Amino acid sequence: MKYYLIAGEASGDIHASHLIKAVKEEDAEAQFRCFGGNMMAAAGAELVQHYRDLAYMGFIPVLMHLPTILRGLKRCQEDILRWKPDVLILVDYPGFNLKIARHIKKHSNIPVCYYIAPKIWAWKEHRIKDITRDVDCLLSILPFEKKFYEEKHHYPIYYVGNPTLDEVEAYLKEHPADADAFRKDNALDERPIIALLAGSRKQEVRDNLRRMIEAAEPFRKDYQLVLAAAPGLDDDFYKEQVKRSMINVVRGQTYRLLQHSTAALVTSGTATLETALLRVPQVVCYYTKAGWLVSLARQLFLKVPFISLVNLVAGEEVVPELVAGQMNARNVCRHLASILPGGPARDAQLQGYDRMAAILGEPGAPKKAAKLITKPLTKNEGNK
Repeated sequence: MKYYLIAGEASGDIHASHLIKAVKEEDAEAQFRCFGGNMMAAAGAELVQHYRDLAYMGFIPVLMHLPTILRGLKRCQEDILRWKPDVLILVDYPGFNLKIARHIKKHSNIPVCYYIAPKIWAWKEHRIKDITRDVDCLLSILPFEKKFYEEKHHYPIYYVGNPTLDEVEAYLKEHPADADAFRKDNALDERPIIALLAGSRKQEVRDNLRRMIEAAEPFRKDYQLVLAAAPGLDDDFYKEQVKRSMINVVRGQTYRLLQHSTAALVTSGTATLETALLRVPQVVCYYTKAGWLVSLARQLFLKVPFISLVNLVAGEEVVPELVAGQMNARNVCRHLASILPGGPARDAQLQGYDRMAAILGEPGAPKKAAKLITKPLTKNEGNK
């Protein structure tokens, strides 16, 4: 069979690459083509366009690059219809992917499978109409989504488990902890590490990194700061952001960095879940401009009490979330102090990680998803 995949950011690239490998185990004749990233290409997909060429966030950046985004959308639509895959697999990235799904369903009978269901439970719940109309099979990686989709909207969905469990488990099996080697390989000193995970897009890094560094400054005597570079952002960009801050930057070693870190400052997203599964206490930091306005909008429009996957899965505040106007150096510094060794919140957070992991269940998400994707897809066939 022929499989066409679309992922629009670093985490989607990782998840899609593992799905490609799992599909190969189910379908020895599988062919893959994609809009995605380096990891999907390395897994065996022919890369049509890299996601970094279209990865813009925020109203102004999107508006400024709208012609580029629209050209990419059209190119993707045309390429899918020309290649005629047996199934189209959408990976997260709903703003782009739901437009693709609408076009494909209008102009073909290609089945559409959505891996990593759109998070419409948080906002833009009206997108359920698009999903119901244009998606044949919906796969979830968050356990609470099944109740939301099936009980509230009567739309069937499979919970296949969370692929981050598989990715972390595989990494730890293949890479036993070796702090001395990690320090040597990256020219680090003997001080414990505070990891900085400032996002995968340029605007996220610009908004968050400087504030993270400022918040961690009081701990410099006893700790060293190490930044995990996102795969889609180049070294020159990071040099400009850190300037004279005297922090180390590591590339392609996010799990290894977390494995040897004492605490972390993390932007919202998959990174919060990865940090928890690697058992590193964290503070979730997500600054945005016009913070007071964003905070108000969050109260009015956001339909969930948390933004981090850790807290959403656990159903409780396991990790502190400093968002918009709350994300300032003073607040981050205070919470960081509480999760460092000897801090009052450290042990409680680690216990919360255990509760969250139990809710996620066992590894095996890519394999379960691959088994569903490689069989004929029936419209709205759910996990009953």
